[in-house]
Amino acid sequence: MLMQQFKEVEAVTTELREALARAGVVLPSLRPDPVSIAHRYIPPLVDLGRCSMEVARQLANALAEPSRGGRGDRA
Repeated sequence: MLMQQFKEVEAVTTELREALARAGVVLPSLRPDPVSIAHRYIPPLVDLGRCSMEVARQLANALAEPSRGGRGDRA
């Protein structure tokens, strides 16, 4: 079970990294959270990590642009 969760969190982290890269954003500290992976009672988490203000702005801009695959029709 633990190995399956590790593979799943690795896959979703890669998926997120690739989606962010397509939007022009790189989160240098993006990774599976090792503490949650080792924890017995909580699901694994993805650690988005720390980033510079410039990267935070890029991320905010990427999320605000519906043409980049975001959902601009959110209510």
